[in-house]
Amino acid sequence: MARVKRGVTARARHKKVIALAKGYRGRSKNCYRAALQRLEKALAYAYRDRRNRKRDFRRLWITRINAAARQWGIKYSQLMRGMALCGIELNRKMLAEMAVNDKAAFKEVVGTVAGTCGYACAVDPQDK
Repeated sequence: MARVKRGVTARARHKKVIALAKGYRGRSKNCYRAALQRLEKALAYAYRDRRNRKRDFRRLWITRINAAARQWGIKYSQLMRGMALCGIELNRKMLAEMAVNDKAAFKEVVGTVAGTCGYACAVDPQDK
């Protein structure tokens, strides 16, 4: 049976790790063992933060919607409940975008919700 020599595969694996660690500070960019440890930690952080980013953005969108809705005298929870009853299917991302960049369209949504649910708010439903 032939002897298995792994110098080529080890070199390739080391080169791959060093290439992925490019831009790190200190020994972490060119020492294999340090680079491997730093790379494993970086990948763990990336995995964790891909999930955290989703909840962070959702929190941001809810905060923006709530702030914009309260300018018209309606709470976030009332707005979302009213939208469900009216059949308005806008997700939080689009609603937050409207609240920031298209205030007239957001006012339309608030007015529709207030008119349907009978909430008292600063937007007159007939004034749309």
